[in-house]
Amino acid sequence: MNSSTVSEQKQPAAHTPRNFTLVLVICFILLGLCVIASLALGSRVTSFRELMDGLFHPDVQSFGANVVRKRISRTVFSLMCGAALGVSGALMQSVTRNPIADPSILGVNTGAALFVVCGIAFLNISSASQYIWLALAGAALTAVFVFGIGSMGRGGATPIKLVLAGAATSAALSSLVTAIMIPRSYVMDKFRFWQVGSVGSGSWDNISTFLPFLIAGMLIAVLTAPALNALALGDDVATGLGVKTGFLRFISAFAGVVLCGATTALAGPIGFIGLLATHVIRLILGPDLRFVIPMSAIAGAIILTVADVIGRLLGSPGELEVGVVTAFIGAPILILLAMRSKVRSL
Repeated sequence: MNSSTVSEQKQPAAHTPRNFTLVLVICFILLGLCVIASLALGSRVTSFRELMDGLFHPDVQSFGANVVRKRISRTVFSLMCGAALGVSGALMQSVTRNPIADPSILGVNTGAALFVVCGIAFLNISSASQYIWLALAGAALTAVFVFGIGSMGRGGATPIKLVLAGAATSAALSSLVTAIMIPRSYVMDKFRFWQVGSVGSGSWDNISTFLPFLIAGMLIAVLTAPALNALALGDDVATGLGVKTGFLRFISAFAGVVLCGATTALAGPIGFIGLLATHVIRLILGPDLRFVIPMSAIAGAIILTVADVIGRLLGSPGELEVGVVTAFIGAPILILLAMRSKVRSL
């Protein structure tokens, strides 16, 4: 299925949501406020003057201005990771037709973390580009394994079976990560942030390494969104509309794995962003993935950046890793969603 075929599919939702423009404006305002907060707040709160000096006056070398400059790469990295996880969650929910699918819930990011830890411990890898390729392999294999386990038995891959398979797989893989790291202090010291996830590793080198994977995953997600709308009507209807359902699931899942795996390789297994972002956008704009996918990117960027700022404020003078904050917020929401009767399918 090429891009022209995808773009020609009939859409279940043919019109732009009436409140889309308003939501888009509000999201961009919130995004701007999040960026300002990320640059200004932390263990060292900067003044407005220091913020302006750090952004627009490179000749000013005050301590506050330098703090702002150091936070720029972290903020950009946080926005990119949040966008990637938001879109990855939207894709996984659509492909599995599971409204509570998320890279963390399905164990995908834990599989990515395991492969990278194995590479560090046994292959002596040390560069971000190597981390990403190992993370992609681990994420892909874990996704296939979880979906295969969840598809066994009567009823196929139901939402509850996938969640249970993902939770069990994630627990097992987390134990393996711990078993590999404990006797190897150099691995634990260097990558202990993976236990919870952190955007503190944000640097321009990591951003440049991450960027091609982010662009590729986002592009595939946007191009497949119309066909995923057709898939939401059921395989038979989608096939009648000319959608190659098998290839569509493969390429969409591939994009989700790329986004999740690359993020995990550089930031660790940050959970619940895809779940939170996608549900908020669906609640406001409806199910049309032509709008859900790009808006989930913005919502994911906002949520992760806010969580990072909260972690820095709560953990001052150190910081509370962003993975702890997102888990604290996301776990109760997951429980509420799992209790709803509508969780059976999208």
